[in-house]
Amino acid sequence: MKGKKLLALIMALAMAVLTLAGCGDKPTANMDALSVCIASEPQTIDPALNTAVDGAVLTQHVFEGLMRWVDSEKPVDNATVNYAKLDLGQAEKYEKTVNEDGTVTYVFTLRDGIKWSDGKPVVAGDFEYAWKRAVNPETAADYSNMFSAIVGFQEANADAANIDKLAVKAVDDKTLEVTLSTDLPYFLELCAFPTYLPVRKDIIESAGDQWTFSPDTYIGNGMYKMTEWTHNQKIVLTKNEEYYGKDNVAIKDLTFILSDDDNAMLAAYRSGEVNFIESVPVDETPALLADGTMKILPYLGTYYVCYQTEKAPFNDARVRKAFTLAIDSKFIAEKITQTGEVPANGWVPFGIADADPAGADFRTTGGAFWEAPTSEEIYKKNLEEANRLLDEAGYTDRSTFPVVEYLYNTNERHRAIGEALQQMWQEGLGVRVTLNNQDWSVFLQTRKDGDYMIARNGWINDYNDPMGFLDMWVTGGGNNDAKYSNPAYDAAIKKAMSTSDPAERMAAMHEAENLIIGQDWALGPIYFYTQHYLMDDAVKGVYYTPLGFFFFQNATK
Repeated sequence: MKGKKLLALIMALAMAVLTLAGCGDKPTANMDALSVCIASEPQTIDPALNTAVDGAVLTQHVFEGLMRWVDSEKPVDNATVNYAKLDLGQAEKYEKTVNEDGTVTYVFTLRDGIKWSDGKPVVAGDFEYAWKRAVNPETAADYSNMFSAIVGFQEANADAANIDKLAVKAVDDKTLEVTLSTDLPYFLELCAFPTYLPVRKDIIESAGDQWTFSPDTYIGNGMYKMTEWTHNQKIVLTKNEEYYGKDNVAIKDLTFILSDDDNAMLAAYRSGEVNFIESVPVDETPALLADGTMKILPYLGTYYVCYQTEKAPFNDARVRKAFTLAIDSKFIAEKITQTGEVPANGWVPFGIADADPAGADFRTTGGAFWEAPTSEEIYKKNLEEANRLLDEAGYTDRSTFPVVEYLYNTNERHRAIGEALQQMWQEGLGVRVTLNNQDWSVFLQTRKDGDYMIARNGWINDYNDPMGFLDMWVTGGGNNDAKYSNPAYDAAIKKAMSTSDPAERMAAMHEAENLIIGQDWALGPIYFYTQHYLMDDAVKGVYYTPLGFFFFQNATK
């Protein structure tokens, strides 16, 4: 994976296996336990409120949606995991009808005998409640826009009194009816996404905001149930004996170690205390890659900085563009991350299909918004343009430019990138930059509140469509940490969401990307992600989707 064409080919292959299948997981021999470390203490494990990949991985082991990801049994090249594919989950079947008015109705029929981990039956009303709870403005779910294609979303999301206008209805205990305003090509993928997972009304109404913190109230309908949460240390999941597919769950106890100390986690991995880790010390990366210990996977994501567009000096697009052009992404990818990342030249990464011609890539079709600094000459040219823009913005005397604070979260890799950015901006632009390091959950809230100037950010796609990278930046969007607002951008996203014509959809999404990057420079993309991990050589049966989700329940030793 040393070039963007090869990365695009690998990602396209990855997406090719994310198709519907009629078979379930294969039974596997039991093993007692598996210990993994994906991140530190999660900000939340409420399916409606979680916005992070680590929380998503955990919730998808405790809950199950109408659809689910299963093992395709197709291995990722040069890795020790398989790709995932989409399959039926709590739903036994579904029927899709395109109506005369252009709306689309899905009718899901639930499986017989599905239960929550406390033995109570799972009913269609649990899904209706969960989806309406996520849309309800009183919940304040950042991912409420994931339901925007459902008829009645705008009214329901604007006023809790209108929540029942959302066209999701439990016809009876086994039947859920959903009406979409248009034929959404990725709707079934959404039905496997964490925000679409069912939750229990009686539990949430009795336990309130604390329902996720205790094994007694964190009741799921998936493969596992939570049996222990020692905060800032570990979360222990145990096989859910009420799960309909329990015989296909090989791991009895799955422990999520909570840590952001890369050195400690690598030591724990080498001693055998932890079977799987994702992050390692930066200086250890080359050797771990060279001896094959670290594996690299395709990943639909972009690592970037976001600018607080409402506050000076980053309320000026010229300043934002200058800071983006002053980033030497080649240096960061080759000298710091060192795991095959591709320097970004746009927002949406390679690996997501465009509409026309068949097989086209959205990033390739959209082209480059700036020339990625793949050589010293290109970087020098970018710096010249960046400094011209700062002069044009009124900062010919750099001493008048405000001191810039860069916000990042505790992690050796993020720290190293932050220090590199600090040096690039100071030396390349002649401004002063300070660093602010916060713990993960505090960092997420600070960034969400907009209490920063420039912040580290990363986005992994939620489904295989460009919209997953674009609809988050509409005015007032829950994940719009940049506080970006442009009526023309909002209109482009609305246009893309209201048509079923593939060419019109893609044209509108290209228009949106042209606005947020090519015109407004609200974001500073640095590189397109790869996923890296270390896993005990004896462990087999783990599978993965390039959306960032690992599934461990089938693992064997």
